[in-house]
Amino acid sequence: MEFLELSDGEWEFIRPLLPPKARVGRPRADDRMTINGILYVLTTECRWMDMPIRYGSYKTAWRRLRRWQDEGVWDRIFRALASVREHGRVCVDSSTVEAKKGEK
Repeated sequence: MEFLELSDGEWEFIRPLLPPKARVGRPRADDRMTINGILYVLTTECRWMDMPIRYGSYKTAWRRLRRWQDEGVWDRIFRALASVREHGRVCVDSSTVEAKKGEK
């Protein structure tokens, strides 16, 4: 599947929905770059370690995905996108394949 980075319009829609950056401590990696990395991995189904370096550290992207999932950020973004939908339906496509160690 072809991956397209967030457009300026998409980014402007999503940016206000993200958690604020911490005032102290290490600066957070660029949100747009990191989200594009997350979307790249989820769209292309590549391994995290195969994420192109132009999106930053794959470890940072994976941690951000998990942390924002736990904090409900992705749900907030989805609800906002669903509220401005141009079509009668909105769906999320997901598949999970269990990989069992040692089975053939």
